[in-house]
Amino acid sequence: MTKNAIVLGAGIVGVSTAIHLQRRGRQVTLIDRKDPGSETSFGNAGLIQREGVAPYGFPQQLGLLLRYALNNEIDAHYHLSALPSQLAFLARYWWNSNARRHAIITRAYAPLIENSVAEHKDLIEASQAQALIRKDGWMKIFRTEAARDEALAEAALWQTEFGLTYDSLTPGDIARMEPDMTVRFAGGIRWRDPWSVLDPHALTLAYRLYFESLGGRFVTGDAASLGQFGAGWKIMTSEGALEAEDAVLALGPWAAVATRRLGYSFPLGIKRGYHMHYAAKGNAMLNNWILDAERGYLLAPMNRGIRLTTGAEFARLDAPKTPVQLDRAEAVARRIFPLGERLDPEPWMGARPCTSDMMPVIGKAPRHQGLWFAFGHAHHGLTLGPVTGRVLAELITGETPLIDISAYSPQRFKP
Repeated sequence: MTKNAIVLGAGIVGVSTAIHLQRRGRQVTLIDRKDPGSETSFGNAGLIQREGVAPYGFPQQLGLLLRYALNNEIDAHYHLSALPSQLAFLARYWWNSNARRHAIITRAYAPLIENSVAEHKDLIEASQAQALIRKDGWMKIFRTEAARDEALAEAALWQTEFGLTYDSLTPGDIARMEPDMTVRFAGGIRWRDPWSVLDPHALTLAYRLYFESLGGRFVTGDAASLGQFGAGWKIMTSEGALEAEDAVLALGPWAAVATRRLGYSFPLGIKRGYHMHYAAKGNAMLNNWILDAERGYLLAPMNRGIRLTTGAEFARLDAPKTPVQLDRAEAVARRIFPLGERLDPEPWMGARPCTSDMMPVIGKAPRHQGLWFAFGHAHHGLTLGPVTGRVLAELITGETPLIDISAYSPQRFKP
């Protein structure tokens, strides 16, 4: 008989996992409280970051830490009231970001990133979502020659070690590529390998429709009702009780709550982020995804308008919005490009689920049969959704995973 599986969480990771399980002969039900792709997967920079082999580390330099302590930057902001509950996570995050440990983590993390574009390509073609994709990379631009040269030196190392390709951009190159820019930058990098997404939410919805075309189902339900039932799992949904042999927790920032109920304690932290869409003034055009690297915000020419995204906000998951980073970023962005009016009624906010060692949790729950984890992708949830879904589905169905995923095992953390 066909085995049943439930996937909790209908963001890009959960939808991708559901697809790969359905492809492998499982009867899959995808479950979420809200519509697919309407939480963290709704708002991001829209990049499939093939170049993102090194996860975002915690600053190590004392001067930089002191600067962030002032709490007036674009790329990082914190709620003072949230720090006590996050100190243990932040301490472990800082420790793992040491240069030696970060290099080891990068080498373990890279195989996931290296397969990110290829695995998205598979699902993009299967879901006929090609119109949502651009394949011309993205730009990181610099205001000072020192920052430019440091980034170019790192890019050269990554090209040698990880096979990445890039172009070094002169000030003139940037001016030609973005003629409506009103500031002359010192130079930049154009990463060639990444793809960009014109509407990340629409891409998740396209994957959902493809999943349903394979025979999968989406229903609403609450992960809090998940419990063991005989040799399997049971959950209450809008269609009543649902039972399955296997359950996958792909709950993003809510994974900590769900796993704690089952007796696990993962070092998970939350990095919240904001975005807003803008019109362009007059006939101005933004042609590329652009990171203003020394200010810490990104501009992206998406279908909904020019999307401005912020860095990380350290706050409680359920704390009210405090989009001060967005206001700071907007003020700077308006000085380099003729942004027009805001197009969204209010800033969007989402939360990134982060582990203290910067790598996702992918694999079997250590103390439960038929329970599987897929969360903790931090800044690379969109990037890593399809490859995570594939390797986890392969593990669940007894295949040899595409890559060695032992580095991402839940068992690397003590209960």
